[in-house]
Amino acid sequence: MTAVAEPTSAQRADLLRFATAGSVDDGKSTLIGRLLYDTKSLFTDQWEAVEAASAARGDEYTNLALLTDGLRAEREQGITIDVAYRYFNTPRRKYIIADTPGHIQYTRNMVTGASTADLALVLVDARKGIVEQSRRHAFLCSLLRVPHLVLCVNKMDLVDWDQEVYDKIVDEFTSFAAKLDITDLAIIPISALQGDNIVTRSPNMPWYEGPSLLHHLEHVHIASDRNLVDVRFPVQYVIRPQSTVVTDYRGYAGQVASGVIKPGDEVMVLPSGMTTKVASVETADGPVSEAFPPMSVTVRLEDELDISRGDMICRPNNTPAVAQDIEALVCWMDESKPLTVGAKYSIKHTTRTARAIVRELHYRLDVNTLHRDDEAPRLGLNDIGRVKLRTTIPLLADEYRRNRTTGGFIIIDESTNRTVGAGMIIEAS
Repeated sequence: MTAVAEPTSAQRADLLRFATAGSVDDGKSTLIGRLLYDTKSLFTDQWEAVEAASAARGDEYTNLALLTDGLRAEREQGITIDVAYRYFNTPRRKYIIADTPGHIQYTRNMVTGASTADLALVLVDARKGIVEQSRRHAFLCSLLRVPHLVLCVNKMDLVDWDQEVYDKIVDEFTSFAAKLDITDLAIIPISALQGDNIVTRSPNMPWYEGPSLLHHLEHVHIASDRNLVDVRFPVQYVIRPQSTVVTDYRGYAGQVASGVIKPGDEVMVLPSGMTTKVASVETADGPVSEAFPPMSVTVRLEDELDISRGDMICRPNNTPAVAQDIEALVCWMDESKPLTVGAKYSIKHTTRTARAIVRELHYRLDVNTLHRDDEAPRLGLNDIGRVKLRTTIPLLADEYRRNRTTGGFIIIDESTNRTVGAGMIIEAS
């Protein structure tokens, strides 16, 4: 009998993905640099390289933003253009940071970074207060269903640690956030440059009684954010070894999108509707007793069914919609060609690819006022709107608010193979 192992410590590791957001020069890259530095997550040569680059630029101090601004254009202009990913860990957690740009023309990059985040840090310059891009990014985070939001009121050292300035920003932002679907909001006054309230509580702001930023990141509860009820396992690859030694092995590899899969569970395969039971769940380290998101596993079934890439394993009484008519909010990312009614694209949804046509454009959304423009003829770069799509083959989809993996998709221009949009499913029928 094959021994069944419990998920390894690496598989159970508490991983927090978070993204930075906010307007230009609000200090996003500096904040990440400060976190990396204060948690001792830098190698000596990395720090020496940043010191040398800062001196070459004529900076009066070591510019921590250079730790994430890796492109030459970013360092020359002192801005973030692309999404930069950085990694660090503390005794309590592992972290993946997505440092996203603040310029409006790079909003699509911010959407990319926040789409997989468990938490978003929205930075605000204490001198400027809440600006248009602060609202835009907060709205996008709520739209992308990022479960936790932290407003960091940065550069408090430049307003003499004034509590009144902080309170005014808090009142303005909470009033705006009340209109959004934000379930968990924390607000922390910080100075990324000086390190105040980043790792430890700052003595410069005795009026603030909350935790430091790192303490909040270490203790924010994310386990309940994952959908462990609806079993969704999109099949990515069929493992069928061509070997004279192994002749009867057939496994279905992929990443668990939601739910928990265990040997012995009764499951259904879509779109065929055939049912069977799970024979085993395996990883590169051997069989495991259960699989949960975001584990990548191979599922073996008791019966030999016709299953291929793009199919989905779920529970018989808990299935996604099998739909060709999709209502979705789309964030348009193409600067050369707008989205218009009648246009044809390719859709990539989980592991399934289909062609689609835009049937209707219901409205375009103003992310600043939340006003709906019902007369909008198209969606341009960074526009968000509700559209109706018709696909050539059914998608196995859930509402995005219920499942971010099976409820999201990307739109691809077939002529250029470029990703031109990202969609969040509202309704599938």
